[in-house]
Amino acid sequence: MGSGLSMAARAEITAKYARQYARASKKDKGRLLDGVVAVTGWSRDNARRQLRTAAKPRPARPRRRRRPRKYSYDALKVLQRVWAFSGYECGKYLAVAMPTLLDSLERHGELVAGKRRYSRAVRAELEQMSAATIDRYLAPARARDPLYGKSTTKPSPLLRNSIRVRKAGDEAEGEPGFFEGDTVAHCGPTLKGEFARTLNLTDMCTGWVFTRSIRNNAHVHILSGLDAAVASVPFMITGLDFDNGSEFINHDVIGWAAGRDIFFTRSRPYKKNDQATIESKNNHLVRRYGFYWRYDTPEALKLLNALWPLVGDRMNYFTPTKKPIGWTTDAAGRRKRVYDTPATPLERLLDAGVLSPAQEAELIAYRDSLNPADLARRIQTIQDRLTGLARDATLALQAQATTASPDTGRGVKIRPAS
Repeated sequence: MGSGLSMAARAEITAKYARQYARASKKDKGRLLDGVVAVTGWSRDNARRQLRTAAKPRPARPRRRRRPRKYSYDALKVLQRVWAFSGYECGKYLAVAMPTLLDSLERHGELVAGKRRYSRAVRAELEQMSAATIDRYLAPARARDPLYGKSTTKPSPLLRNSIRVRKAGDEAEGEPGFFEGDTVAHCGPTLKGEFARTLNLTDMCTGWVFTRSIRNNAHVHILSGLDAAVASVPFMITGLDFDNGSEFINHDVIGWAAGRDIFFTRSRPYKKNDQATIESKNNHLVRRYGFYWRYDTPEALKLLNALWPLVGDRMNYFTPTKKPIGWTTDAAGRRKRVYDTPATPLERLLDAGVLSPAQEAELIAYRDSLNPADLARRIQTIQDRLTGLARDATLALQAQATTASPDTGRGVKIRPAS
C-alpha cells in the first residue's frame, strides 16, 4: 500500500518517532507503530525494523583528513600578487607565463628576495605549480560582475552580397596579418542616445590585439580607429573580417580597405561562431577591463583610450593564449577539441618569422622594459576613475529599465457581450 511520500519524508517521520518508540511500553509501541504504518504505507514488520534502526546511535564518521598543502603559505601570498599583476589570468595561462612574469617583476624591483615573503625557494615553488593547483589556490579570490551589455549589430543591406563570406569551418590563416574585428557598445542597460563604442581587432594567427574607443559608429570614427590600428600594429594588416553591421559594410570602409590592398570578408548573419575569436576577446578584453557601465561623455572616452594601450601591452606581451589545432576523441568516443601549447602573442609573432631581426630585437626590448606591476596599478587607477564617473548614472538607468510597466488595461472600457 503506497502513501505517496518520498523516501526522505518517510525517513524523517521514522526518525521523529524512533526514540519515543524505544522508550514506550508494549501497548504504546503498538499505537506508535499503527500511526507510522498509516502515514508511511509500510508493513508493520518494515515499520518496526525502520524504527529500531533509526533509534540506534549512529557511529561517528571518521573525519576526512585534509590533504596537506604542498606549497608554502609564502608561495600562496606571492602567487596572489603575481596573479593580480597579470590581470587575473586563469591557471592554464598563468602557469605558462609565470617565468616571464617573475623575470619582469624582479627586473623592476617588484619582487625582491628577502622582502614580502619572496625568495628563491618561493620562486621555485611558483614555477613548479600546475595550472589546476593555481586555480585551486586562487579560487577564494575570484569574483563576478553582475552587469551585462547589449548587442547593437544591425545587418547592413549595402554591399553585403558582393563581399566574400568567411565561415567558422574555413581553414585558419597561417601567417600574421588577418584580423577579425568588431565593435562593443558601452551603452549600459539602454541603447537610447549616443554612447562610446570600442573597436576591437584580433589577429587570427598570433592573437595580437588592438583596441580603440570611438565616439560612435559613424564611418569617420571607424576609419580613424582602423588608421590607428595600421599605424600601431607591428606587422602588416593584410585582411579584415567583420560581422554584417552597417558600421563596417559600407562604401567608405570598403574603399579604405581597397586603397590599402587589405582583403575584406564578412561572417554569415546570426552565426557568431564564424567570429569566435573576436567574440571571446569582446568579453575577456573589452568587457573585463572596460566593464558594463555606460560611457557617454568626452571624459569617459578619453579615459578609455588611456586604458586600452596598457591593456594591449599586458595582453600582447604577457598573456598566453591557446589555439585549436585539430580534433580527437575521448575514452567514450566523443569528439574533443585539441589545442596547442599556450603562448603569448609576441612569442607566436616571433615564431612566425615575418619580422626582421631589428624588429624582433625592438619588440623584445620593449617587453623587457614593461613592468607588469606598474601596468596593473595604472590599469586599476583608470578603472577606478571610469567606475566613479559612470557607475551611479548606469545603475540609475538600470533601475529605470527594470521598473514594472504600467497596467495599460486600467480604465479601458470593454463593450459588454450582447
